[in-house]
Amino acid sequence: MQVSEDMWEVMQQHLGYSDEEMAVFREEPRNEDVVSKAPAMMDKTIIARVVESHGCNSRHKVGDEFVFDGAGNLISKLCPKRICVFALKSMATSIFAMNELFYAGVDANEMRFKRAGCFDVGVRCGGWGHIVFEMRMEDRVRPSA
Repeated sequence: MQVSEDMWEVMQQHLGYSDEEMAVFREEPRNEDVVSKAPAMMDKTIIARVVESHGCNSRHKVGDEFVFDGAGNLISKLCPKRICVFALKSMATSIFAMNELFYAGVDANEMRFKRAGCFDVGVRCGGWGHIVFEMRMEDRVRPSA
């Protein structure tokens, strides 16, 4: 899908690129593909839901959800007050995979390995605690007018 000049200008402003940088950005064909799908991606929400938790120092519990916009930005007001950076690190890899599937035209929820966890191995393996979360992508819910 071809990207309009208006959309390229929006992206240039958003990314803070000079005209020279924007020319380089536009030379990469994959960027046009991603930019053409950006509006659809921004209508998505990515959620990591805790499905197992034991001994978590940040006190994450089963049912906690970490909410990201389609681009992978954490929406902190929709998340627990305390957020473990070590859990976020694992979520980042899954979010990247979901984005890649979406941009390739594949339902991101068809990802085979939807579960991941923090890298703390838990008390039985010499760590403190461990959480496991499951990833999903859904349509963004917009507030009603």
